[in-house]
Parts: sequence; C-alpha cells; structure tokens
Amino acid sequence: MALSNHVWLFLAVGLGLVACGPRPESSPRQSPPVAIAPAPVAEPVPVEPPVPVEPVVEPPPPAAPPLFVDRAQAPATTACRSVAHIGDSTSTGMMSEDYVRDPSARLDAQYARRGVEHSTLELFGGRSIVEHRAKHENGVMVATRLREAGFAGCWVIGLGTCDAANVAKDGTVDRVERIERMMAIIGDEPVLWIDTITRVETGYWSAASMAVWNDELATSLSRYPNARIYRWSQDMRDEWFVNDGIHYTSKGYTARAELVAEALAAAFPGKD
Repeated sequence: MALSNHVWLFLAVGLGLVACGPRPESSPRQSPPVAIAPAPVAEPVPVEPPVPVEPVVEPPPPAAPPLFVDRAQAPATTACRSVAHIGDSTSTGMMSEDYVRDPSARLDAQYARRGVEHSTLELFGGRSIVEHRAKHENGVMVATRLREAGFAGCWVIGLGTCDAANVAKDGTVDRVERIERMMAIIGDEPVLWIDTITRVETGYWSAASMAVWNDELATSLSRYPNARIYRWSQDMRDEWFVNDGIHYTSKGYTARAELVAEALAAAFPGKD
C-alpha cells in the first residue's frame, strides 16, 4: 500500500530525517578582518617652563628713633633753632645768678652753644601741668599762650616733679591725662621731656612717686614719634641734692643746664 506524501513526511520528521524549515544554504565565506590603523598620536607641544617670578619684597619700614636720648651720641649742634622750655623749680636754678654765677654756663647760653638761636624760658617754682595758684600759670596755660602767640619750634618740658606729688595726693587728673594735655598743644613738633627724681623716702614727693611718673611718661610718649625723653634721673648725683632731697646745689643746676642742652642736641641733631 502506497503511503501518502503526508505520511512519509510525518515519518521523516519523526525519525529526524529532515529538519523543519527550509534547508540551510551553505555558509558564506567569512572575509578576513580589516586591519584598522591606529589614529596618529599628536606630537607633544613643547611647553616653556614658567618664568620664575621674584617675590616682591617690601623694604622694611625705617626704624623708629629711640625714645630715650643717648647723650654720648650728641653732635655739636641741634636742629632746633627756636626752643620753648617750660619748667618748674628744677629748672629755675639753671637761670639763677645765685646758683649759676657764670652767665655762659646758664641754660640760655648752653642752648645757644648748641645752635639754638632763640630760647623762650618759662620757668616758675611749684609749677605743674594742671594745678596752679590763682595768679600763676600751669604748664598747659603756658604752652597755650605760647602757641597762640605763634611759637613754632622745639619744646623742652621740665615738668613732672610737682605732678607726681599731686597725683600721689589726689589722682583726680591722672598721669596719662596730664601728659596728653601737654602733647595736645605741642602737636607734632619736636619735644624733649626731662624725667624726674628725688631722694625723699616717703610721702607725696618720694622717689617711688617719681619712678611711677617716669614709667608712665615712657609708656605715654612711646606713641608719639616726635617725643624724646632725657633721663636726668640717671645722670643726677646724690651730692647735687640739697637737704630737701628735691632741689639742687649750684653744681647740680650748672650740670643740669649743660646736660639738658646736650640732650636736646642728641634728641634732635643738627648737621655739623
């Protein structure tokens, strides 16, 4: 019995003689891979090394002149041509014929020897910066009067002994305020302050009170580039004190006149 085409097909599939679907054609020949040349590497661009930049070094500010004058460095003359010296009884003796008999050794002559052409000497016993008697001027009053009269030049302040004692007694106006009041009038003109010394052991006029004044003077004036201090306290000798331990002998006042003028030249030197 002949089998139908359908039966044969069934048997062939079942026996694995044919595969479902169309007969695969022969695989096409694979082409060899095409070699792809690598992209050209760009030549490195030479880089100039950075030019070193020298750091900008600011010149150091000029050294501040020393606050305390060194008399050993004093030239023959001072740059000060006009000087106003305001002082108390520690200054009056420098112009007194009773203490300094030789006129050429007095304060005005000593200033002139150092190149000062005009000196205004305002000297009065018992003078302080603040306190004053009814008919007398204190230091602030004198400085104000001189300024209003047109004075311009260098200042020498020989005050502080009475102020140190007055503050020790009544500190209503303290040391700083006293110094500031004078400096407010003097402004930026050259000024030489003379420090204080006594050999009194106790009380308002004691050496301890003077030392405190000197310390405050140095602290306060360190803020003023135009201010200098002459440390008379380091040059003063015990044998130059009279019995009260505050004022000076003839030798003391004579020496003080010469040394103050020398200190002015050291503080504000002229061109020799």
